[in-house]
Amino acid sequence: MIIERMWAMPNSETFTIKPIKDLLAQEIVSGIWLDPFARNSDLSNLMVKVITNDLNPDCKTDYHLEATEFLKQFPENYADGVLFDPPYSPRQIMECYQGIGIAGYNTKMDFYSKAKDEIARVCKPNGKAICFGWSSMGMGKGRGFEMQKILLVPHGGTKNDTICTVEIKQGG
Repeated sequence: MIIERMWAMPNSETFTIKPIKDLLAQEIVSGIWLDPFARNSDLSNLMVKVITNDLNPDCKTDYHLEATEFLKQFPENYADGVLFDPPYSPRQIMECYQGIGIAGYNTKMDFYSKAKDEIARVCKPNGKAICFGWSSMGMGKGRGFEMQKILLVPHGGTKNDTICTVEIKQGG
């Protein structure tokens, strides 16, 4: 397993942070990718098909569904990779989705595990899951993934690091 640490300024648009943008360019090289929490991320520079979703209808995405509902519409083993960059805390969930009409969404954290279960279902064997957050948990062995790389991106001061994991789905 490769573990790297690269400092960068924080940004609410995760994929614009230079070491993270570089990681995505290295890891996303072909196929169909799904991004269930895309916000306004722009991955057009990667030359792959990325199907985007965000619950917030103000975001420029292909779909505006709850993440698990977005993922459920794809058949098993459909995607070559999935990006998992949800809001990292109940406070961030509230900030991102306040006023969209989902009662209790800001405190109900089980959507993380439900979305991960769907990611495991739609990701092809040997496909990748790239996860972002304040934890290195990623998808996990219990869902059939093996950790390949961890990128720690400290932001200085009292800011939490952004932790990025790259995992490969086993069974291929």
